[in-house]
Amino acid sequence: MAETAVIERPAGGAHAQSAAVRSSVLLELDRRVPWLLRNGGWLGPIAVALFAGVLRFWNLGYPNAFVFDETYYPKDAWSLLHQGYEGTWPTNANEQILAVPQVIPLGDSPAFIAHPPLGKWVIAFGEFVFGLHPFGWRVMLALLGTLSVLMLARIGTRLFGSALVGCTAALLMSVDGLQFVMSRTGLLDGVLMFFVLGAFGCLLIDRDHTRARLAPDGVDGDTVRLGLRPWRLAAGLLLGAACSVKWTGAPILVAFGLLTVLWDQAGRRAAGARHPLRSMLRRDALPAFGSMVGVAALTYLASWTGWFATSGGYDRQWADHRSGFGPAAFRSWWHYQSEMWHFNTTLTTPHTYQSNPWSWLVQGRPVSMYWQPVGTGQQGCTAPGGCTTQILALGTPLLWWTACFALLYVLWAWFFRRDWRSGAVLCAVAAIYLPWFAYQHRTIFSFYMVVLVPFLCLAVAQLLGALLGPPGCPPRRRLYGGLAAGGIVLAIMGCFLYFLPLYTAQVIPMTDWQDRMWFTSWI
Repeated sequence: MAETAVIERPAGGAHAQSAAVRSSVLLELDRRVPWLLRNGGWLGPIAVALFAGVLRFWNLGYPNAFVFDETYYPKDAWSLLHQGYEGTWPTNANEQILAVPQVIPLGDSPAFIAHPPLGKWVIAFGEFVFGLHPFGWRVMLALLGTLSVLMLARIGTRLFGSALVGCTAALLMSVDGLQFVMSRTGLLDGVLMFFVLGAFGCLLIDRDHTRARLAPDGVDGDTVRLGLRPWRLAAGLLLGAACSVKWTGAPILVAFGLLTVLWDQAGRRAAGARHPLRSMLRRDALPAFGSMVGVAALTYLASWTGWFATSGGYDRQWADHRSGFGPAAFRSWWHYQSEMWHFNTTLTTPHTYQSNPWSWLVQGRPVSMYWQPVGTGQQGCTAPGGCTTQILALGTPLLWWTACFALLYVLWAWFFRRDWRSGAVLCAVAAIYLPWFAYQHRTIFSFYMVVLVPFLCLAVAQLLGALLGPPGCPPRRRLYGGLAAGGIVLAIMGCFLYFLPLYTAQVIPMTDWQDRMWFTSWI
């Protein structure tokens, strides 16, 4: 601050003195702005992530109950932790686990499980540290949900070149009701979302590094070899992990694999390649397949280590007395995969809260994961008509409804402006959302779309950035755009607070609950 430590009084009167003060302020800003530019890319994301973490970890062990499909996955996780495979439990196991003193009646007989084991291993780590109780089986989901907010802020900053837009996307996700509920519940979909979002971020970094290699003068876009690409390998690992949580990661793997080679083709074209498509097919396609599909397949196989290393898992001995090609253990495992496929593609048992994918973006049928009536005089209820407590997997309505318009804007920007960032977001949305339309006959639920939430938030943040206006536009335009964008964000946050009692099983009067049931399909 040497240049601003002493300001001599100018001889030109008040006007000259004011000019000198303004000059000193500008010098101070010139000194501080570079520091903010260097560090703002982390300060904002960390602040938003801390905000999200406080929300997600607050009173995490409540309710002291098995919420929806927590009746399956936490017990499977405990079994994996102690046996290496999923065992059987008696019908009253939930009551014995939640009782005091606790009883854990795990049996050693194998149980058929419809999903790969990695998501349950993630839950098991929390149980290993904190035990088999609600906080123990939810803590890893809360941690991954918080880290996802941090990742999204960094991804949005890299994708749009703006820390403001990136942090806005992260802030929106931190107050989305669906992501919030799934970060506080011991189900698999939050783990799947974390791995998919991480893979998307890795591919973005790989794209930037690849463009940097193709950028120097004299580089021949047709012949240059891009060498080892560790970030794309990391993306393959994370997508393999996603498939190891739920098979719905497979179409995302395919879509992201196509996305990365299309980025390679565009990068070679920008580097002056005369035949970018041919060059991409010759030099990039096969390494991309190995980095993505090959690494993902090995990761998926490795996630079954516990099943292979033990002898008690479901179908583990199926091929021991059957002839066939290859090791008996592998043939038994392959038979198990076929049974999982059959189950997951033919499940049509009716459920009260099942819904059709056409309604998911507008949150037409959210899932009630927990519900208990509370009589007057119980648990602090003073309402004459009684109270209730509920956990409703409902995305913050104003956010999701805004996202519907944002997706239309992103589609327009990609189609008419050839905006690659919009194309990246749309690729993720299509890979996550569209495959479900092939299974409309199946028993499916809207909370599966928690994997979509980060990309909806990116779309909304992009729309808000466009509403704010580009740098250099008239100040009045920026002012009005900023007021409109800020108003939308505040409205979404207010909507989240309004529904917060339904996200956290707070005891509220029945009349308050009825006020929040905006549509009969929510009941």
